[in-house]
Amino acid sequence: MVQLISTMESRNTQLAKCPTGIKGLDEITEGGLPQGRPTLICGSAGCGKTLLSMEFLVRGATQYGEPGVFIAFEEGVEELTQNVTSLGWDLAQLVAEKKLEIDSIYIDPSEIQETGDYDLEGLFIRLGMAIDSIGAKRIVLDTIEVLFSGLSNAAIIRAELRRLFRWLKEKGVTAIVTGERGESSLTRQGLEEYVSDCVIRLDQRTHDELCTRRLQIVKYRGSQHGSNEYPFLIDKDGISVLPLSSIGLNHDVSTERISSGIPRLDAMLGGQGYFRGSSILITGMAGMGKSTIAAHFAAATCQRGERCLYVAFEEAPQQILRNMRSVNLDLEPYLQGGLLKIQALRPTAHSLELHLVQIHSWLNAFKPTTIVFDPISNLTSIGTLLQTRSFFMRLIDYLKAQQITVLMTNLISSGMPMKHTEIGISSLMDSWLEVRAVENNGERNRLLQLLKSRGMGHSNQVREFRLTDLGIDLVDVYLGQNQVLAGTARAAQESADRQAHLERQQQLVRRRREIEKQRKITQDQIATLQMQMEAESAELDYLLQEKNLYEADFFQDQQAMARLRQAD
Repeated sequence: MVQLISTMESRNTQLAKCPTGIKGLDEITEGGLPQGRPTLICGSAGCGKTLLSMEFLVRGATQYGEPGVFIAFEEGVEELTQNVTSLGWDLAQLVAEKKLEIDSIYIDPSEIQETGDYDLEGLFIRLGMAIDSIGAKRIVLDTIEVLFSGLSNAAIIRAELRRLFRWLKEKGVTAIVTGERGESSLTRQGLEEYVSDCVIRLDQRTHDELCTRRLQIVKYRGSQHGSNEYPFLIDKDGISVLPLSSIGLNHDVSTERISSGIPRLDAMLGGQGYFRGSSILITGMAGMGKSTIAAHFAAATCQRGERCLYVAFEEAPQQILRNMRSVNLDLEPYLQGGLLKIQALRPTAHSLELHLVQIHSWLNAFKPTTIVFDPISNLTSIGTLLQTRSFFMRLIDYLKAQQITVLMTNLISSGMPMKHTEIGISSLMDSWLEVRAVENNGERNRLLQLLKSRGMGHSNQVREFRLTDLGIDLVDVYLGQNQVLAGTARAAQESADRQAHLERQQQLVRRRREIEKQRKITQDQIATLQMQMEAESAELDYLLQEKNLYEADFFQDQQAMARLRQAD
């Protein structure tokens, strides 16, 4: 029973970890490197081993209060200091503050002769003094193969490696040991066999003339970790590692609505606009006004006092500003006020993975509430459709998890079905707008339709989409006989409709006058007949009165004659 309890307690004891402070790496390792144990970082030349190791020490000294020691076997102290100055790291200041100790040990392989026993006792003394001098908690050995470059006795090398790593563990320091990649193993000396607590592999690949650095945790004893290959970016802030696995579908959603920047479009979207944190897609051929709709959305964000990141893959920032002024939209004040940030770059500047890393870096630095990508279709030139779709799926999942509203424009090529995107991401979108053209009477006019908008009642009507000197104008289209009319065709048809309406009105007035005239004639005829009827009725009354008088006189005369004749 006691043994069972102790086993359960040991299982519940979590491995102590040392945070690296490197963006993304602590998330992949679920906390950092194994504390008090050595970690191997291996890879070919130029993949970033030295920089990652140095950042591990700098972040430890500046963010976690853990002094560190850097032992270089290839580069000098001055050279190392100069190499990281561009990243804003003042190593000399850290050394002066006793937060960092940098030492360079030069070993010339040609001067090493295997004449007797070879051991690292002298190195241990030197390392111990450096660690004790500043109370170091972290240490880096870069690059370990140099110690054994002049030796051919594998048994001696293995024995001394075991001693070195055991000594580091006894000192209780969290160590990083870098090693050059071997032909058939992770390192030339097979270090992964001895440093088995944590092994991280870095590499640099070139595909279609695009270079990408990748990181993979080959092994991490006693801890869960991400096992995929993760691209990482080296920029002015150091190293950024981006986990590419999809975040999943368990993010929170918002019921708050935000404006599109176009009042009539907001009316089409249930009268309130898009959901915050949703994804919006605008598709259409070139020249349909997709970028203009996107710019109005960005301006609406800034008008609310929020930040918008505008990522342009085709136009320079100044070109965007100039073009938007033609539709009465001035983005310059928002740019100067720090609410709008335009990042313009060619898709071919990076691989898809590095684009994703770069976007994450911009988001973390600028912290926008909305982001615009214009257009996303250009990214198909640097990856397959499957890779591009996977890129956007991961990006959209991340943005939704952060409650960042994203608007993307997509260029439809001539001959492609309108209700289709080459990348095939329309199903991932919450709202989908389509802008298309109709051509008649020698002119080309724009139409806008809301194909879908999840979670809200929205208009199913097609609107004529006009770009004017006063801005965007969305008007109801004219629905003719089996066709939609816009532009001059609409104006001509509306003029014809007004003329037809006027003619109908005039005809109605004429008909009303005729009916009124006929009514008066009829009324006059009725009045005449009524007068005739009244005259005949009066004559009949007169005759009846004469008849009654005659009969009365006749009866009186008969009675008088009867009295004269003495009738009984």
